[in-house]
Amino acid sequence: MPTDPQCTAALGQPVPGFIAPHPPARTALIGATCTLEPADPQRHAADLYAAQTLDARGDGWNYLPYGPFASALDYQAWLQATCLGPDPLFFAIVDSGTGRATGLASYLRITPAAGSIEIGHLYFSPLLQRRRTATEALYLLMDQAFALGYRRLEWKCDALNAASREAARRLGFSFEGVFRQAAVVKGRNRDTAWFSIIDGEWPALRAAFTRWLAAENFDEKGRQRERLSALTAAALRGTADDQAE
Repeated sequence: MPTDPQCTAALGQPVPGFIAPHPPARTALIGATCTLEPADPQRHAADLYAAQTLDARGDGWNYLPYGPFASALDYQAWLQATCLGPDPLFFAIVDSGTGRATGLASYLRITPAAGSIEIGHLYFSPLLQRRRTATEALYLLMDQAFALGYRRLEWKCDALNAASREAARRLGFSFEGVFRQAAVVKGRNRDTAWFSIIDGEWPALRAAFTRWLAAENFDEKGRQRERLSALTAAALRGTADDQAE
């Protein structure tokens, strides 16, 4: 019996040859200004607590479901209980110059069968904020995700977290919408803003990061010559134009 064309279901584009990527391993990611070391309570707790104390008002913890911590021992206990599993997979961001951990980042919601992975649980102490090192740390996670074969990289944040939303756009993530009343965090409602980068966008974005992170993009005082936000925006426009042709 012939099929009525008007009743034919719409189907997504085939993904020929897709093989579910491996989960990321608990191995260090090494950059020029930092190394992402798998979180280690013994090695990193004291440094992370010391860096936290520079955040006197605790603003860096406002949108996280934990922290700040009352002591280095409390921080160490939390790392031991929370940060040693495969998902979330936590990394301490260790400054190459000082050898000290100044922040945390993780992969989470690692879903190889869907080719999807998220970056989150970000805590950047004042020693890391607005530094080239912070951007490189995120780049290392982003680059490894696509190198492993993931098709989709996610970034989610509290919809009220203006700094995180701006960071996502600067890094080249595209805004996808808001999940209303997605969670209750520290007794308060959280609407969650969703962002993503897909694998077809990454080659151009990777070139933008390479250009921005290059030593010649920074003057003798460490000030950027070109803005990453401009480079990633241009990369996304170019990718969209290529796909439209």
